[in-house]
Amino acid sequence: MSENQIITYHTLSNGLRIVHRQVQSDVEYCGVAVNVGSRDEVAGQYGLAHFVEHTIFKGTRKRRSSHIINRMETIGGELNAYTTKEETMLYSVFPKGNLLRAVELIADLVANSQFPDIELDKEREVVADEINSYLDSPAEAIFDDFDDLLFADSQLGHNILGTEESLAGFTSKVCREYLSKYYIPSNMVFYYMGASTDEVVLKTVERNFKALLPQEYSLERIVPKEIQPFDIKRQIGSHQAHSIIGAKLPGMYSAMRYPIALFANILGGPGMNSLLNVALRERRGLVYTVDASLSMFTDVGALMIYFGCDPADVKRCRRLINNQLDRLASSSMSDKAVDAAKRQYIGQLAVASENREQVVLSIGRAMLYYGSVSSYNDSVARIKAITPEQLREIAQRVASSPSILTLS
Repeated sequence: MSENQIITYHTLSNGLRIVHRQVQSDVEYCGVAVNVGSRDEVAGQYGLAHFVEHTIFKGTRKRRSSHIINRMETIGGELNAYTTKEETMLYSVFPKGNLLRAVELIADLVANSQFPDIELDKEREVVADEINSYLDSPAEAIFDDFDDLLFADSQLGHNILGTEESLAGFTSKVCREYLSKYYIPSNMVFYYMGASTDEVVLKTVERNFKALLPQEYSLERIVPKEIQPFDIKRQIGSHQAHSIIGAKLPGMYSAMRYPIALFANILGGPGMNSLLNVALRERRGLVYTVDASLSMFTDVGALMIYFGCDPADVKRCRRLINNQLDRLASSSMSDKAVDAAKRQYIGQLAVASENREQVVLSIGRAMLYYGSVSSYNDSVARIKAITPEQLREIAQRVASSPSILTLS
């Protein structure tokens, strides 16, 4: 974050952790981060984490669905949620002065959601349409297909949305049991950013979340096993070929997470001057999109290079990508080139810090996984400490045993 920050931490008697950042703004943000996602589902219930996130807004013991959706909207605020493979985020953005309204609503959803059958039936249709729309987009679906292969025999592999078959089994009872099991104080973080003082936020959260009883639950996450690199081609009858070249890397607790992030940014980050964008698009016009993305989980990570091109150009694109990886793996980048890459990445972080909604979500995630929030200056210092040798080590890992999936 480019602006100064004062972050304070609290833990309620029931185990709920709170992270507070005070900033001068006419907008406030708050929510809960829950340490549960699609990775924690059992076979036959794939998609349940996402379905609960969708339907938690459909009615509590004291509110109907219409009351919930209007509670923040009528003051110009928003109520949102999303699910990943390891966490679920439920949060609100609202005009200053409405903290109590937001906290009380979120606490009600977490503690008292009832998942009425009539509402679940309607939402099943919505999610089914989402699943079909997703499967109709090979550029998106290929990432799940790749995960299924890279994380074989692991719960990290399956689609967050689930299937139409699994949706049919998500009853009101199943959803309530899921909420009671995972949405518990010891498994959640409450996060806030806005003008309200630390004392006001603490009192408001304590008053509204104290009904949640302290519980302990240990997540059972299996570390994905090692696999042999694969090179798989699947025919889907598409006019465009979609490919991913990727490899496993250390996860979010690794000391290498900052070098890995910088390496991905150099290789295929959002800048038009990324190595792969220059090599494949700017110089040769072979692709519309090529990028390198990271999936960083608690015990494993993955770097994935995606490109979409004409089927006739797949081999050439692969060769050009391999050339870039081999070059980075065979010799370290110069200090000058690495320093330039660091400056660009730090600048991107500064620009991103203006997106306050994403900043507060990052605060929630950091508290959930690390127990504290790194300052902008700390992040900059870690990036500046990255060495050319670390970047070369990452390149060697990716270049030595990549796995490849192509849909065309």
